[in-house]
Amino acid sequence: MSKPFKKPYYPPKSKGNGEFHHKHALGQNFLTDEALLNSLIDASGVGPEDHILEVGPGGGDMTRLLAKRCKSVTAVEIDRDLIPLLRVGFEPYPNITLVEGSILKVNLPELMREKGPFHVVANIPYYLTTELLEMLLASNLPLLSINVMIQKEAADKLVAPPSTPAYCPLGIRAQYKAEPHIACIVPAACFTPPPKVDSAFVCLPMRETPAVQVQDEALFFKLVRTAFALRRKTLCNNLIASLHMEREEAAALLERAGIDEGARGEALSLSQFAALTNAFKAPEEA
Repeated sequence: MSKPFKKPYYPPKSKGNGEFHHKHALGQNFLTDEALLNSLIDASGVGPEDHILEVGPGGGDMTRLLAKRCKSVTAVEIDRDLIPLLRVGFEPYPNITLVEGSILKVNLPELMREKGPFHVVANIPYYLTTELLEMLLASNLPLLSINVMIQKEAADKLVAPPSTPAYCPLGIRAQYKAEPHIACIVPAACFTPPPKVDSAFVCLPMRETPAVQVQDEALFFKLVRTAFALRRKTLCNNLIASLHMEREEAAALLERAGIDEGARGEALSLSQFAALTNAFKAPEEA
C-alpha cells in the first residue's frame, strides 16, 4: 500500500555560488532530503551488482546515493548549465557516467550496451512522463525495472483497473510489460521548488513474459488505442470509425472474442484485449 512520506521538510541550504536558477520549462523540481531519497532507492530494490540509468539527475543528490549503493550509474542531463556543476560533484564517484543530452535523443542501446540488464531510477521531469515511459516500455532494451517519480495523477493511470476514469492505453502498456505499483506518495513541499501537485514514486518491475499472450503485439496496442479513441462510444463503434470496418464485421469480431457488442473499450481487461487481438487474426470460421 502506498504511503505518503511524512518526514518534516527542511528547505536545503544554498550550494555553490547560488547562481543556478531552476528552469520551469525543463521541469526542474529537485529532491535533496537524503532520508527520502534513500527510501526511494530502497523501494526500487536495486543493489550492489546493479547498473542504473538515471534521467535528469538535477542537483545530483540521488545520483551520488545510487553510486554508493550500486555498481554503476549513467546519468543523462539535458541542462548544459548543470553539467559543470555535476562534473565537480561527481568527481569522487568513478562509477558515475554523466551524459549531456536529451534522453529521448541519445542512443540508449549504444549508451547502455556494455552494462547489460539495467534499472531506471529517476526523479524525471514531469513533461517527459508519457513519452519517456512509452519509449522505454516499447523498447527492446534489457530493462529490469523502471522506478520513477511522477505526478500522482500520472501514477494513478499506470495502476488503474478497467472501468475507472484513470484506465488508459499507457496504463495498459505498463501492466502488459511490467507490474506497476505506487511505492509512496511524496508531497509537493518535499521538492525545490515545490510543484503545484503532489507526486508519487512508482515502481515497474519488468515481467519475464507479457501479462497476456497475443499473436500480434503491434495489433494489440493498435486495438487498445482504437478502443480509447472516443471514450463515450462503444468498442464496436470505435472499431467502425477508426478501422473503417462494417458494423457486421465489427460485431462478428467481438463475438469471436467473446465480448458484448455494447461494451465500451475502457471496460476491457488485458485478457479481453488479447482475445480481441487473437480473434482479429483468426479466420472467420474460428
